[in-house]
Formats: sequence, structure tokens, C-alpha cells
Amino acid sequence: MRIVAGTHRGRRLRAPAGAATRPTSDRVREALFAIVGPVAGRAVLDLFAGSGALGLEALSRGATTATLVDRSPRAVAVMRANAAALGLEDRVRIVGRDWRSALAAERAARRRYGLCLLDPPYTLTPRIAGGLGAALAPVCEPGAIVAVEHPSTLRIPDPTGLEIASRIDRTYGDTAVSVFRLAGGRA
Repeated sequence: MRIVAGTHRGRRLRAPAGAATRPTSDRVREALFAIVGPVAGRAVLDLFAGSGALGLEALSRGATTATLVDRSPRAVAVMRANAAALGLEDRVRIVGRDWRSALAAERAARRRYGLCLLDPPYTLTPRIAGGLGAALAPVCEPGAIVAVEHPSTLRIPDPTGLEIASRIDRTYGDTAVSVFRLAGGRA
């Protein structure tokens, strides 16, 4: 696994040991960012971050900051090591919590994000899909982009509670990506 583009292109990343984390492949990450488009100047929220590869990729491509969230202590340790190896500790905030309590804390702190990246465990994806919009709405700035990686056998419904301006779905083998652009603000 490596950073695909930007200032840290080609730099290798570690992944947490074990089967609990399924890192996003370089191919899918490259395709996702091609759909998302420029991320320069955006604050990034990476939920279910695992290795932190999605958030770190966004930083390499010009995002201002990244908040990486994962409840696994192994994942948190790997994210810290990856951020340090890239020299990005000053632009990365690592949160070792489950996604719901992390979003509640972000909401309470009034943090807002222009790019939200979600790569939940595939077994969890169907359960969170319905409440995704309501959970993310308070932390998304107008015009934010929400990207969800999920099994290709599952169609993510439009997140309720978010005003969707556009939607793009792409499939890459057994992995799919759904990208939602929210109304308002920048494109």
C-alpha cells in the first residue's frame, strides 16, 4: 500500500495486522480521488480509517488537515506511525473512538469538514447506511463531498438529512464507491 499521488506520491504505508482491517487498494483509492476531484484547502474526516490511507492520501493531494477515526488500538498505532513517517503529524488528528461517539465529539466541538471519507467494515455497512446522513450532517460544510466505500452488492441509499446535489457510483470488482456532493458552497 502506498500514497498514489501528490507530494508524498509513492511513499509506502503500513496496515494494521490481522483481518479486522481491509485497506483500500491503491487502484480504488486512485479512482475515488479521480471522482472526488481537487481536495486542496479542504478539511478531511476519515471514518473507519484503519491505516489512515484515505486521509493521508487527501493530505498528499493538498487537503489542509485530516481527522482519522478508528476504534481499534492497532489501527490508531499504525495511523500514528504512518503520519509520522510522512511528516504529517502537525496536520493529522487521530481519534481512537467508535464512529458515533467520534461524530458526536466533532459536532460538540463544532468542527466542519469539506470531505468525509468512509470505509466501514463491509458487515457494518448495511446497518449504518440508513443513518449516515443524519450522523454526518452536523459536521459537513456546505458543498462537502461524502465518499463511501462499500461492497459492490450493496447500493447505498441517498443519505437522509443531507441535501444531495449529485451522486456518482462506481464498481471495482467486489468494491464499490458512492460519492455524494452536497448542495451549497463550493463544488
